[in-house]
Amino acid sequence: MLPIRDDTPSHTFPLVTFLLILANGLVWLWEVSLGGGAALNHFYYQFGFVPGVLTGVYKAPSWAIAPYFLTTLTSMFIHGSWGHILGNMLFLWIFGNNIEDHLGHSKYLLFYLAGGVVAAIVQLLSGPTSQVPTIGASGAIAAVMGAYFFLYPKAKIQTLVFFIFITIVRLPAWIFLGIWFVMQLFEGTFGAAQGVAVWAHVGGFLFGVVIAWISSRRGRTRTEYAV
Repeated sequence: MLPIRDDTPSHTFPLVTFLLILANGLVWLWEVSLGGGAALNHFYYQFGFVPGVLTGVYKAPSWAIAPYFLTTLTSMFIHGSWGHILGNMLFLWIFGNNIEDHLGHSKYLLFYLAGGVVAAIVQLLSGPTSQVPTIGASGAIAAVMGAYFFLYPKAKIQTLVFFIFITIVRLPAWIFLGIWFVMQLFEGTFGAAQGVAVWAHVGGFLFGVVIAWISSRRGRTRTEYAV
């Protein structure tokens, strides 16, 4: 399933979402300029998040950024392929604008970055000795999707479905995102998605749900006091 658009209007221009997409795009162009091979691999290990290094199982390369925990942030701006970055940015644009509208620009940026860090930590807990760099904005975007799932469950998502025939259907957000989340759980539990940080997706999504719940509770409390 591939989302095309949603029907939830935004009341403000999603400046932070736009700038995040721009930043990811610029970093990707930097990666492309490296030409692959040893230079790109060096880049991944310098700015990607390697769980085994943070847990002390392996020694960080001498050229890695310090403190190494910063890679939980830098890694979310790195992608491994055109499909990886285009897919992530599509999801971010569709779901991010409404969450930015709800939280406000500055809080949304903090939420996005925190979601990426939490996702990286969850991925670390699932494989603390891994030497494979974790890269991509997927964990942070999963947090955005979790918040959308909670805040806009009845919103309609125009979805491209690949099943025998390619067709477009309108799905409620809770169904689209619920199916996505269950797929992540299935792939993480049964190892069906090798090379994909599915537990980062799960952790990010749940973080987004919790933050959206807290945000909605605070908003309700302020309204009650105003009355």
